[in-house]
Amino acid sequence: MLAFRYRFHGHGSLRYVYAHGQVVRSRLITLKHSRHPKRKNPRVAVVVSKKVLKSAVGRNRIRRRLYEIMRHELPQLHSNQDVVLIVFSADVLTMSHEELQAAVRQLLTTADIYKK
Repeated sequence: MLAFRYRFHGHGSLRYVYAHGQVVRSRLITLKHSRHPKRKNPRVAVVVSKKVLKSAVGRNRIRRRLYEIMRHELPQLHSNQDVVLIVFSADVLTMSHEELQAAVRQLLTTADIYKK
């Protein structure tokens, strides 16, 4: 479970990242990110639409899987980064953990979010 301080609070912050953040895309997941200079901790959000998967149980399982991967990646991220993972394929639900983790790490590396 991702701690409360690492999650987004309210839709305004998400709207800012959507409007002003940079985008990195893969076949399954899109990563939007922006820097927030006044923050001390990175924030993470996972968005799974009903168009992707009708079942709330499946959408929540995808969210939990991605939050768990991001929880392990947080120590390596810049401290003032806002990250939104948007899922576009239901295949994320059936992927193995290693494949999903590799996909997320590839997105984070491409976005240059990791500390040096």
